[in-house]
Amino acid sequence: MKRTTLSLIACATALAAVTGFAAVSAPDGSGTDTAAPAARLPVERTSLLCPAPSTSDLAETAYTSFTPVTKGADEKGDAQLTTAETAADGGKDEKDDKGGKDGKDGKDGKDEKPVVQPKAPGTPAAGETTGADTPALIGTAEGGTAPGWTVQQTTEVAAGTGRGLQGVNCTAPDTEFWFPGASTATSRTDYVHLTNPDDSAAVVDIELYGKDGALKSTVGEGVTVPPHTSESLLLSTLSEVKETDLTVHVGVRSGRVGAAVQALDDKTGGDWLTAAADPASELVLPGIPKDATAVRLVLFTPGGTDADLKVRLASPSGLITPAGHETVHVKAGMTTGVDLGEVTRGEAGSLVLTPTDGAVPVVAAVRVVRGKGDEQESAFVPASDPVGARATVADNRAKSTTLALSAPGEAAQVKVTASAGTEGGTPATKTYTIKAGTTQNVDAPVPAGLKGSYALTVETVSGGPVHASRILTGSDDDVAAFTVQTLPDDRGMVSVPNADEDLTVLQK
Repeated sequence: MKRTTLSLIACATALAAVTGFAAVSAPDGSGTDTAAPAARLPVERTSLLCPAPSTSDLAETAYTSFTPVTKGADEKGDAQLTTAETAADGGKDEKDDKGGKDGKDGKDGKDEKPVVQPKAPGTPAAGETTGADTPALIGTAEGGTAPGWTVQQTTEVAAGTGRGLQGVNCTAPDTEFWFPGASTATSRTDYVHLTNPDDSAAVVDIELYGKDGALKSTVGEGVTVPPHTSESLLLSTLSEVKETDLTVHVGVRSGRVGAAVQALDDKTGGDWLTAAADPASELVLPGIPKDATAVRLVLFTPGGTDADLKVRLASPSGLITPAGHETVHVKAGMTTGVDLGEVTRGEAGSLVLTPTDGAVPVVAAVRVVRGKGDEQESAFVPASDPVGARATVADNRAKSTTLALSAPGEAAQVKVTASAGTEGGTPATKTYTIKAGTTQNVDAPVPAGLKGSYALTVETVSGGPVHASRILTGSDDDVAAFTVQTLPDDRGMVSVPNADEDLTVLQK
């Protein structure tokens, strides 16, 4: 039998094994493709990576895990979070395939106790840690707990650089990340965190782009992240140039990592800057707080062509053009920063960027400041993909959560479900209609009899794309502490092509 025939049989067998089924049909001889369209099936495995939350002894970190109920998902399955070794350990200790070191915590040889133990779909679980020694976490969910699994890491720091509320939705490993909005300014202390969940080392290149283009640095080339470890690199050690606005590009030569930038400021607190949506000619930055006192837009185009973009704000009444900021010009390979001031003017808003002429891919994020004087706090809103079929955010708290929904193009209808609380409560659901070109801060549902925190799941029912974000405010009334998480599609479902068994390949 020919090698080609063997390869085809192996491919068909593998596909059937992955999808769990294969349609069997005889060829009709018409030459017309009669195969059924691709099926949408729940994913069977999800990986999430949470960076080390803080170096402050005053840090108090809460973790919340949640998996939405997914129709057609496996009834069995579980999820777990284990600690990653620090890169300083060099990955010398032998680890099992779940990211732990022989099931131990690597310190005193005792059994490792996870910071949070994920529960069955539909029920959130929470855990807490304190201090500066909390490590990065590596998470894996399989079976029924995998589709849409999300973990929120929220840290409150009472004082010092970066004080305030820092939140991040733990991310999936990938091979490329863009972070417009970082900085090496004197007042800033920014770190890029890299976490490797796999059994082999990852090799990463970190590139910095300022207002004049790429910053010269050899330190960020070929950074090795050992298996099951996490490493943080101070951006100011990668380049001596002081830049107010930087774009950080993380490219993985081999393997995969999770990446996030922790941006800390001496005067305006700090937060996590998560990766922006992939370069595109049209971008939406959803859910800028209505009481923002300063908004700075940072853009970068990775190609060799300049970009000219129209800047509009999707407000509750429709799309408007900010006075004095109708367009922005982005030079190729250079980072551009634009102060938009109090662009929301007390109303809900999302930035909508579209090309004025030719389509040029761009990445973007905004740095948002709330409060004034000594009570300022900052956070970031990166450009985000739409909610799509479904998106979820965990660690919502009564009277501290604002859900922003934006329909920059066509009108849309969405369903929002509040889960039970981590300590009790009954789920609740509401449906909203978002008018075309608007952003609405909706009165999101809250579980009846809520105890603890809860998750919000947003599903697109009909209409055009919807972009969303969650604003979470802190418990300190004296400081405008807050954090913003965007809600892109959770990728809990995947398209799987149907396979037809064709025995004629055996005759070729």
